[in-house]
Amino acid sequence: MVEPETPRDSRPRERRPRGILTILLVVAMGATILFVFGEGGGGAEKLDWLDFDRRLENGDVGRLTVIRDEWVLTGTWKETGPDGREQSFRVALPHPEILDREYIETRIRPNVTRFTTEFPSRFWAYLLPIIPWILLIGLFWFLYMRQSRSAGGPPGMLSFGKSRARMHRSEHTTVTFEDVAGIEEAKEEVGEIIAFLKNPMRFQRLGGRVPKGVLLVGAPGTGKTLLAKAISGEADVPFFSISGSDFVEMFVGVGASRVRDLFKQARENSPCIIFLDEIDAVGRKRGAGLGGGHDEREQTLNAILVEMDGFETDEGIIILASTNRPDILDPALLRPGRFDRQVVVDMPDLKGRLAILEVHARNVKLDPDVDLTVIARGTPSFSGADLAAVVNEAALLATMKDKDSVELDDLEEARDKVRWGRQKRSRVLELEDRRITACHESGHALVAQYEDDAEPLHKVTIIPRGMALGATMQLPERDRYHMQKSRLLAMITVLFGGRVAEEMFCDDITSGAQNDIERATEIARRMVTEWGMSERIGPIHYREGQEHVFLGHDVMKQRHHSEKTAVEIDEEVRRIVEECHERARTILDGHRAEMESLTDALLRYEVLTGREVEAVLDGMSVEAHRRSATKKKRKAGSPADSSAGKDPGPADEPRTEDEPSAEGGFAY
Repeated sequence: MVEPETPRDSRPRERRPRGILTILLVVAMGATILFVFGEGGGGAEKLDWLDFDRRLENGDVGRLTVIRDEWVLTGTWKETGPDGREQSFRVALPHPEILDREYIETRIRPNVTRFTTEFPSRFWAYLLPIIPWILLIGLFWFLYMRQSRSAGGPPGMLSFGKSRARMHRSEHTTVTFEDVAGIEEAKEEVGEIIAFLKNPMRFQRLGGRVPKGVLLVGAPGTGKTLLAKAISGEADVPFFSISGSDFVEMFVGVGASRVRDLFKQARENSPCIIFLDEIDAVGRKRGAGLGGGHDEREQTLNAILVEMDGFETDEGIIILASTNRPDILDPALLRPGRFDRQVVVDMPDLKGRLAILEVHARNVKLDPDVDLTVIARGTPSFSGADLAAVVNEAALLATMKDKDSVELDDLEEARDKVRWGRQKRSRVLELEDRRITACHESGHALVAQYEDDAEPLHKVTIIPRGMALGATMQLPERDRYHMQKSRLLAMITVLFGGRVAEEMFCDDITSGAQNDIERATEIARRMVTEWGMSERIGPIHYREGQEHVFLGHDVMKQRHHSEKTAVEIDEEVRRIVEECHERARTILDGHRAEMESLTDALLRYEVLTGREVEAVLDGMSVEAHRRSATKKKRKAGSPADSSAGKDPGPADEPRTEDEPSAEGGFAY
């Protein structure tokens, strides 16, 4: 595709003021030289008095004008030039007395066609030379004032120490509590603040005091900033919004100056709300990690601490802040009197995910048969931002397919795309690579099917997606808030299903199990060192800190156990991993025939749902299962599944994953 030519007017505007100033400066200098140092007259011929008197006597002068106070004669000759234009002249009088009344009456009037006298204005004579300089100084002053007032834009000449916070009014904000879902408890807590600002006497009647600071804590994408926008829309008070990184500059003291200016503006507009987004940019622990204790960031933090609860206590100013790393914040920020309350904005549960999907689906044209509960169940561990991306991707996919509405298969494809990436249909694998991938994923699926404590199987595919050549997806029956030891062991066993299948059915092993081994080892180590799930080690926490030194932690990390204990931990982790590995081998060894059938089905169809995997393991063909499912749906009066009863053809005509399903899942 040929890119359109960039228009000339699209050049950066930052360079235009400099060019305008240059042009005005040149014009001003030229005008000054013209009016001050120039002698005027344009192209007039300059004569001395004797030549003028001689030609006047010969009758060559046509018009003549006397300029009083300057004592200059200007005029034109009677004869025109070669081009037919009048020729002018200019005569400077040697002394004013030479042009007396007798000379005018006897010499000038009889010999000229027209004689006049002018008196020049002294005001314009003095003003004209300085007009360009006045315009230039005015332009400089305009640019100076404009830059010094640009608090929210790029730094101006005197705006280094000014706050860049932007003030919002409720009438200009479109986000309200109706646009925030899945965090009902957080909405209730911040709702108390809005109620206090609207009616403070209601709380002061019993001596109550509203919290001065509220810290919104949660993982990225859970809706902390969106909740702050909703507070701005609900509260009928000024709302100042600024990011933590806007305080810090390369110049020492600028951040502290901006903090003081921010609170000064807040006092002038009290009662109001200040929102500090990503406060961990300036609120990290002091005196930890690398570097000294007198840097710009720590001075900015000290200014925030003083303004929040110093000698000058401000009533009516409430501070909201958000962070996803509360563990690295300075303890002085979190004490009562500053951030009195911490509001946890957690990942949404099933009910919350459904509510979030309904909010984002308001402006999307959904098919009447779409049940958002299906997508809500299939998106465990999705944040609010992830769910918004799912709905948006589904709308884009439906648009690219020229559909009239967004269907369930679009939402499911969007869910898989957000989690694992787009399908790589252009990647053509050799038959050997496809068989290894099918064997690996069949091992995961078969172990998940026969392991009692494993999560239900959702989908198996050998279509490359993202970084993976295939995926086995499981779906929890419900949201898990506790992880039992039996489920963790089952998870490790399923993770080793792919590696064991390669060992038993491919006569070799590949690097495809790298992520499986990494995850299994991590789960086993946390079971031993953090969760106390080892009888040999006991319920003792042996986990070593893995935080980065620049996040506010010490450079040197001390290990609080001996070398002997470290050896025992490694041995216990190895024991758990090897037992799960052998458990996966036992399951696959007892179902060799089912394993071969499942591998062949994957090679032919490339995508199998959980129910189709069950049918294959029970000895039924995939085609028979789909025909049976179609008949049942027709008897029930529901529309038939587009994928049921359809033979997708041999392996050289692969079926995509764009098919409706009542489940979501995880990938290994």
